[in-house]
Amino acid sequence: MSSADLAASSPKTDAPLDIARVLLRGIGQVMFQGHAGTGTLFLIGIAVASPLMGVGAAIGAVVGPLVARLLKFDREEIVDGIYGFNATLVGIALVFYLRPVPWTWGLVLVGCAASSPVTYLMRRYLKFPTYTSPFIVVTWLLLILVHEIAGTTLDVPPAPPEHTPVGFLNEVFRGAAEVMFGANIVTGILFIVGIALSNWRHATLALLGSLIGTAVAVYHDDPIESISIGIYGYNAALAAIAIFIWRPSLLIPALAAVVSVPLTEFFPRMLGIPPLTAPFVAASWIILAVGVLESAFVKN
Repeated sequence: MSSADLAASSPKTDAPLDIARVLLRGIGQVMFQGHAGTGTLFLIGIAVASPLMGVGAAIGAVVGPLVARLLKFDREEIVDGIYGFNATLVGIALVFYLRPVPWTWGLVLVGCAASSPVTYLMRRYLKFPTYTSPFIVVTWLLLILVHEIAGTTLDVPPAPPEHTPVGFLNEVFRGAAEVMFGANIVTGILFIVGIALSNWRHATLALLGSLIGTAVAVYHDDPIESISIGIYGYNAALAAIAIFIWRPSLLIPALAAVVSVPLTEFFPRMLGIPPLTAPFVAASWIILAVGVLESAFVKN
């Protein structure tokens, strides 16, 4: 990445540090934290779960804002990490689902680059916050393309399911980690600490959301192997933070976390595709839509 490019887009003067801040903010924005320290702990947590996914995250964190800069998108948004987080998620997801062969790394570059214009267009034309919808769209399209061309030959074999419960608290922390495909309690702790470094309330909401999502999944008697790796916690954690940012409270974010669980159950069963963060986005949009209707209903 050109030092001159990102230095021009940053309010600071130390260009190498400016570039690092932009890239790390992009990683932190995956969980709504435009904070370089948060992004640093997130990147460490991703690498703890999988060094290859750490590489994918780093590629996305660089490519996303670089493409945004080349396309002359808003400099303040670039500096805040807005064009880094969807690209970071694309880089992680493709490495998670596909074998690390040259074609996969080419797709990582293409997907991370594509996420920036998709983010730009969605932010301009969607009525609701885009959240991680650019990541979802780009990743789904690339995975569909790969399967149309190469079948399942590039797929990473699924890990053996965990049939033994790992403990409820472990499942809650794994829910936080699974936001970036890292079903690892150490990764989850690093993520929560990273969020707290930026905003302790958001860290509390992430834990609360994952706890609620995991508890509802247990109540629904969902598959233990999915519960144990945090599948029902991560969308709930994201939804809780997103709705708290919209309307600070505990009750409404908790409701968003609850709504995310049946959506998480729905996507793989009914559509046959990885849910990614679609349940979080859908749950958040549902709560926002109810808020709009509520405002219209109570208006004098």
